[in-house]
Amino acid sequence: METKDFYYDLPEELIAQDPLEKRSDSRLLVMDRFTGEINHRHFYNIIDYLHKGDCLVINDTKVIPARLHGEKSGTGAHVEVLLLRRLSTTDWECLVKPGKKLRNGARVEFGEGLLKGEIIDTIDDGNRIIRFEFEGIWEEVLDRLGEMPIPPYIHHQLKEKARYNTVYAKNDGSAAAPTAGLHWTEELLEAVKEKGVEIAHITLHVGLGTFRPVKADKIEEHHMHSEYYIVEQSEADKINRAHAEGHRVICTGTTSCRTVESAALPDGTMPATSGWTDIFIYPGYQFKCMDALITNFHLPESTLVMLVSAFTKREHVLRAYKVAVREKYRFFSFGDACFFADLRNDAQLPAELDPNRNHEFTFLPEDAVAEVEGIPGKSYSWPLAADETPLWKTADDAADADDSKENAR
Repeated sequence: METKDFYYDLPEELIAQDPLEKRSDSRLLVMDRFTGEINHRHFYNIIDYLHKGDCLVINDTKVIPARLHGEKSGTGAHVEVLLLRRLSTTDWECLVKPGKKLRNGARVEFGEGLLKGEIIDTIDDGNRIIRFEFEGIWEEVLDRLGEMPIPPYIHHQLKEKARYNTVYAKNDGSAAAPTAGLHWTEELLEAVKEKGVEIAHITLHVGLGTFRPVKADKIEEHHMHSEYYIVEQSEADKINRAHAEGHRVICTGTTSCRTVESAALPDGTMPATSGWTDIFIYPGYQFKCMDALITNFHLPESTLVMLVSAFTKREHVLRAYKVAVREKYRFFSFGDACFFADLRNDAQLPAELDPNRNHEFTFLPEDAVAEVEGIPGKSYSWPLAADETPLWKTADDAADADDSKENAR
């Protein structure tokens, strides 16, 4: 497949620049992964789609203030360092700017000498290994000098560093947030537990790959960077129990998805394990473990759009994004969320429409009677008028209706 097949138009004004005051107030686009039906909700409604016995997987990695601004020793030239991966108590793999001026042996200073470093090696893709020198506790020094490594499409620093972390973040190590998890609140997670849903904590430290676009014309030629993950035995047991009892494993975010799909055995069983993964999920991939996905809206032509397209259909995803643009959803890290699952037999798709909720169902069966914009099916937005009924139908429905009329005669 070609990278351009995953492009969509996005007005810049829909890129969210700040998080909402309350995390769970974000909007939620719900889509049936098989039929393409769409329902507009809010994230706090996600609990309606989780059932007793399900297992919700969350990534408890913690983003560190990994962006450092300093000076090159001897010249005073401004330098920027992004911490990517800790190699020892003093050594880090880093992304540096400007790369041409920071070769092996160059020294840098941050915070008027509170933190110093020397570039000791240059590795693949031009990343540097920097050996840092400091007094005191590393985390305290970093918290004082570092900035949160927010993505380049967000044009200002956060007032509160905590808003670029989930409420359950605990394991330091990420250079970017697992953003689907930013919508969860402690209260909502408690409600999930009270409903009988188990919550499994995994860890995947989000790395450089999050920032890298797909440059290859053919997606099969793209190379993913490795990221470190951990699945403890107690959390693997929760995932296995859900499947053994006929329930679902629901991943919060593509990082949780990539972790369980990397760790699971061919039969879907989850072992306790850890290691590095460079898994690249795109259409054609056969999922072993994940049954439903909570995720944000992702950049055009990104590996994350490809992952979501693998779980549902590329056509469904691009249409959902088109609807989201029309409905002015907020996009990317601080934006709104999506939920993709098999909802064909879900009681949350109501027969009677609640006038206080806004529904949009997009039906895409192969044998649909009507066509909208060249795609089989129709979209409707509710609430409907009191005397109005949905007009959508498949060819089979139409034939049944004709037969009923004929028999009535």
